[in-house]
Amino acid sequence: MAHPPIPSPTLPVKGREPFYPHPIFAREGWPFLGASFGVALLVTIGAGWAWAAPLWLISLFVLQFFRDPARIVPENAKGILSPADGRIVVIETVRDPWLDRDSLKISVFMNVFNVHSNRSPVEGEVKQRWYHPGKFINADLDKASTENERNALHIHTVTGQDVICVQVAGLIARRILCYVDAGASLVRGQRYGFIRFGSRLDLYLPTDVRVKVAIGDKVRATSTVLAEFS
Repeated sequence: MAHPPIPSPTLPVKGREPFYPHPIFAREGWPFLGASFGVALLVTIGAGWAWAAPLWLISLFVLQFFRDPARIVPENAKGILSPADGRIVVIETVRDPWLDRDSLKISVFMNVFNVHSNRSPVEGEVKQRWYHPGKFINADLDKASTENERNALHIHTVTGQDVICVQVAGLIARRILCYVDAGASLVRGQRYGFIRFGSRLDLYLPTDVRVKVAIGDKVRATSTVLAEFS
């Protein structure tokens, strides 16, 4: 699988709203917005508003889906940040399939109305990256973690902890975008990827972390602390 080039990192500022290179609207959405807007405009000119109205609604959906707001980075140095917007669907002790260790798994499910820009949950170095092709079943189901297309990062934190962050495709999602590879350095809240049209993020953490969320909680990328290192 060909990977896009790695852009220059954008570093969040502790406790302040960071500057992103794609303010408000993600660059990944420009082709979709341009196409939907163009078609809607042509139909409006050629056939009138009545025929074009559904197409303008599609354009509005694309606009909201690819929004990419800046977020405030919590000053909690031990905090493990949410890598995505969405809802907590899994908190359980499992066997980490990537590092073959016991770990605490926290999963965030993103529906089509959530922001789909993915941010780093911790500060550290990417030690390894794995990509696995797979199915596109409903990302709300736990088996999506093992059967769907997925992209995993092993991040070794500056404090010596190992965190696995996995982008998982969903029922509608058909493209996982990841802009970092082994050797890259990430800071907390740094934008590193995007998943198009519904998906989930799985975190595999050390078993001694202190969990700060519960199943069903709604979380926001970067702003929400999912857990804390001991």
